[in-house]
Amino acid sequence: MSNDGVNKGRRRLLLGATSALGAVGAVGVAVPFVASWHPSAKARAAGAPARADVSKLEPGQQMIVEWRGRPVWIVRRSEEALASLAGQNDRLADPESNRAEQPDYIPKTPERALRPEYAVLIGICTHLGCSPTYRPEIAPSDLGENWLGGFFCPCHGSRFDLSGRVYRAQPAPTNLVIPPHAYLDDDTLIIGLDPEEV
Repeated sequence: MSNDGVNKGRRRLLLGATSALGAVGAVGVAVPFVASWHPSAKARAAGAPARADVSKLEPGQQMIVEWRGRPVWIVRRSEEALASLAGQNDRLADPESNRAEQPDYIPKTPERALRPEYAVLIGICTHLGCSPTYRPEIAPSDLGENWLGGFFCPCHGSRFDLSGRVYRAQPAPTNLVIPPHAYLDDDTLIIGLDPEEV
């Protein structure tokens, strides 16, 4: 009797077992690889919209919400602060926000806001990425008698009004960035979504 029948059978068995094992290994390698294409829960949460309850924010107060790892300032401006915005155009580098980074649905008015009383700004200076401080007081000794409230960057001295518009001759080249945002209702602000997405 020839050993050819035994050898062929054994070859087929070994070839089949090797192929099956290779297929299992390929699936084992492919599953984590394909799974890596999907963002992690932490990454999804970092890019998710942020909610802010503005109901308790009094005129003149600021709150900070984190969105995509960046601070978003929400400032409720008083009637006096809103009235002061229009009179500053001559002192500003871009009063109509023509070079500013902001959504198209934000009016290019002195308020730069969906609701005039609320300023919504990314709290990062457009110069070198420092975080300015909120300085709502009028004519403090360190900022001068012309200061009507706004944001001051202590890193390099850039000054912004209460709408985040940069003054002339400052290190910051443009106004503060306005993130996409919308109001879910009278008290809830959603940062990271446009009004038509709410």
